[in-house]
Formats: sequence, structure tokens, C-alpha cells
Amino acid sequence: MIRPEYEKIPEIALNWHRNGGAAIASVIETWGSAPRPVGSQLAISSKGEIAGSVSGGCVEGAVVAEALDAMETKCPIVLEFGVADEDAFAVGLACGGKIEVLVEPIAGPLGISEEKLLQLVNNQSQGIPTIVSTSLDSWDSRVISYGAAQMTKGLIEALEQDKSSIVDGVFINVFNPPLKLIVVGGVHIAQPLVHIAQNSGYQTMIIDPRESFGSKDRFPGERISNEWPDEAIKNENPDLRTAVVTLTHDPKIDDPAILEALKAPVFYIGCLGSTRTHAKRLARLKEKSIDEDQLARLHGPIGLDIGSRTPAEIAIAIMAEITQTLRKGNLGQ
Repeated sequence: MIRPEYEKIPEIALNWHRNGGAAIASVIETWGSAPRPVGSQLAISSKGEIAGSVSGGCVEGAVVAEALDAMETKCPIVLEFGVADEDAFAVGLACGGKIEVLVEPIAGPLGISEEKLLQLVNNQSQGIPTIVSTSLDSWDSRVISYGAAQMTKGLIEALEQDKSSIVDGVFINVFNPPLKLIVVGGVHIAQPLVHIAQNSGYQTMIIDPRESFGSKDRFPGERISNEWPDEAIKNENPDLRTAVVTLTHDPKIDDPAILEALKAPVFYIGCLGSTRTHAKRLARLKEKSIDEDQLARLHGPIGLDIGSRTPAEIAIAIMAEITQTLRKGNLGQ
């Protein structure tokens, strides 16, 4: 999957910095119908080149001018903009709003430095969830990797909720790896499911040891593994941005996948089957010494109850439940 530009802003800014200078502008707070959410970024080069967006176009010119000045002073600055109704309409909004934008030159002792930006870029290339915290008083900036000692419960919650915000005068900017969906079972439901997931921003993978199901003919252009599911999932190193669904109805295939997924901090595990089938599944897993807290992580029968009948409708229900869990649930729990 080709990474969208907004995921490459730190990398672009680092390259521009090394070729003459650069700054990064980040939306740190919004009110009303702001064009872009908190955490959105714009990279600005010393030549005035830009990548990304902080407003959909209505304040970028002013941000670029301030960023060029900040590169000279080597001091970060917070800008506040009111987006007027007529400007808001031009970028597709029904009404106006306000945004605050943090502009950080990649130079000097204040704000994000080249060394810290390089750490963030390296973390992104390795798929490591990362927080960049910036004090809005002292401009002290820290890059905190998932699993590091400085990764507090509050920062983990920010990663799990995929939500950047200001906390006690510190801007907490979330940099998560791409979402991933691992589908166990190359059945008919899996075919529309992977397409819906990809259109929702997920990297997808099909696992099925039965080569007649997990084949290029059935899933052209898709990542396919014909390994046994527990081994394939283990090799994928699933994280808190990963969802796993089991669709085969065959305990010999689904159960090993579920057991392996439960070892990881994946945010969603869904299992196809009726209420009766799921009850039998839970009984089997209890015999494997899986406790109630872990069993509670399983979504079964899979998907939201929207009256689905066709494979495509079932896939929609599954993707809806995954989205609901991602945006409203307790990820990684």
C-alpha cells in the first residue's frame, strides 16, 4: 500500500531540513467546524515548498510566512486563526471555526530537533507507535516510543484512541502506524471485506492454510499466507493497530489463530459463527485456560446486527464493528 502524503510529513520535513531548512506546523487545538483535525501537519521548506495541510487551504499562506520567519529566529510559535464563514465555505464547510497551529523550525535548541525528528521517522518506518510531546511553555520536545519507560498510561490511551490533544500545557501528538486487518479464512465473505477495509485505510492480509481458498485467483493482488494461522499471525507481530477476524468455521484453523491473537495487544478479534457456535468456541478456549477477561475481547457472533444476509452485507457489518471498536472501544484491552 502506498503511504498517503499526510503520513510522510516528518520524513519530508527531515529531507527539506537537510537540504536548506524546514519547519513543521501542527494543528494543536480546534473550535467549531475547523477544516483539519488536531494533529494535522504541514511541512514547509526554506524555499516555501509545502506538503500536507493544516486548514484545507484557507490559512496555509499565513502559516508559510510565519514558518519562514521561525526558521530565521529558530524559535517555535503558536498561531491562532479564525476561519470566517466565507473561507470555510470555500473549503467545503457549512460554518466557520478557529484553529491554533504550532510552528516548529527544525533547528536550534527549542522544539523538534533534527535528532528527534530522525527518531520519529525511524519509528514510523518500523511501525512503532510514537508520541511527540511538546511543552507550549518551554518548547521542550520529546519523542516517546511505545514500550519505553516514559510511555505513561495516559500516553498509551492517546495512542489507543488515536487522538492528539493538549494536556496540562503539553501538546501530545500521536503518530500511529497504519491500521492492519488480518483475515483468517479465504472464504467468500473475505473477498468484499478486504476491499472495504482497504478503502477504510487498512493494510490487509489473508491467511488460509488451504491453498484452494487462500489463492491468488480468489484474491488477486492481495497478501496471502498459506502458513498455519498461529505461525502466520506470530510472524506479523500484530500490535494495537491490528484487527483479526476468523471466518473459516473450522476450529482447527480458527482456534489457533484466536489463541495467538489473544497474546497480542490487537484492538479487535472477531469470530464468525452463530451464538451457539460461539458458545462452543468459548468452552473450547476455557479448556485451554483462557480466562474470562481474555474471552471478553472476542466479538462473536461477528459484526454489528444490521440484518446482513449477503457476503458483502456481512462484510459491511464486520467493518462497522471494527470501526466502532477502534473509535469508541478500549483498544488493546
